[in-house]
Amino acid sequence: MNPLKQTIRLYQNAYTGLSPATWWLSLVLLINRSGTMVIPFMTVYLTVNLHFTIAQAGLVMACFGTGAIAGALLGGWLSDRIGFYQVQFWSLFSNGILFILLGQVHTFPQICAFVFIMSSVGDAFRPANSIAIAAYSAPENRTRSYSLNRLAVNLGWSVGPALGGILASVSYQLLFWVDGCTCMLAAVLMRIFLPPVPAPAKPEKAAPTGQCEKVWQDDLYLWFLFFGMINAICLFQFSSIVPLYFKEVIHMPEWAIGLNMSINGLLIVAVEMVMVYRLDGKLPNLVFVARGAVMVCVSYLLLSLLPPIWAVAAIFMVVITFGEMFCLPFMNSFWISRSQEHNRGQYAALYTISYSLANVISPTSGAFVVQRLGFTSWWMITAGGCILSAAGFLWLQRKRVRSKQLVAA
Repeated sequence: MNPLKQTIRLYQNAYTGLSPATWWLSLVLLINRSGTMVIPFMTVYLTVNLHFTIAQAGLVMACFGTGAIAGALLGGWLSDRIGFYQVQFWSLFSNGILFILLGQVHTFPQICAFVFIMSSVGDAFRPANSIAIAAYSAPENRTRSYSLNRLAVNLGWSVGPALGGILASVSYQLLFWVDGCTCMLAAVLMRIFLPPVPAPAKPEKAAPTGQCEKVWQDDLYLWFLFFGMINAICLFQFSSIVPLYFKEVIHMPEWAIGLNMSINGLLIVAVEMVMVYRLDGKLPNLVFVARGAVMVCVSYLLLSLLPPIWAVAAIFMVVITFGEMFCLPFMNSFWISRSQEHNRGQYAALYTISYSLANVISPTSGAFVVQRLGFTSWWMITAGGCILSAAGFLWLQRKRVRSKQLVAA
């Protein structure tokens, strides 16, 4: 078989074997993320159209971050009680209504309250969606199912802000209406094409050996969240502080920064499903995650040690994207393996919260250090954080193996 046919066959195999429900779930997410227009332009809307100060706009976005954490807790708690299906549907539909209403309020207190409520309702979707992927997929292709979900998110994020920029040039009100309508459309399509799933039944017997009834009893998982949050804080620099470095140090124009950042989404779409198909099951999930953290470390070392030129910026984006592709799909598979059907909402909620916290800490810590020590020092500190997280993941893997050996003995 010639190389071209082998490549085509490889891609076919990577995408086959997934359940129809998994594909429909990814389509729902693609439509929802393609309509993501309000949040990327929120600070511009507040300062330019409503004439808020930058400090007021920052407080509004702080309300958004706080609401995301509250929403993750709410979504996980409700998923264990009424089921992930209902949480997803009502989160999407209600969020669509709230987006439209947000465009009709104009005072600072009103917008702060609406943004907090909207973020809480919207982010309740995330833990429920993670549980849904596990429910609709077979254990042997669960990691690929998560990768397909990430592919849909990345495709949607490449469409939404671009379309939002066009609509914003016409009217900011269009952003709120289109974003709201796509949320409700996604909810309706989910109701039509995805089979409803009842709430998980309470267990009639004790948890299997090595698993915990309550997430707070799972020490290994709590350590996993800690190292995962450190890794995420380092990884998320590429979407907050790195563009600033490209602009101020490498002197890239905005169009070049955007083009360079698009490498991330394009690589994920082109490579991740095939990569996960070839690697899944070859090594423990935490080993792959540790390797991804090392790749993220290498990407920041490139920025700190190589000259600030455009080629280095492109190489950085390629390396950090491969690090991300090693980390995130296998992290999802790991946390699912620690949970059970009736308590998966607890695990999903804490996992989502750890990433919400990383999203808050990442830009603020980066800006603070860069302002005082400069970019190079921050890249070295970030690389050190990546090594710490990689060592932590390998330590957890050894701890997990020892625990299984003790149980077997």
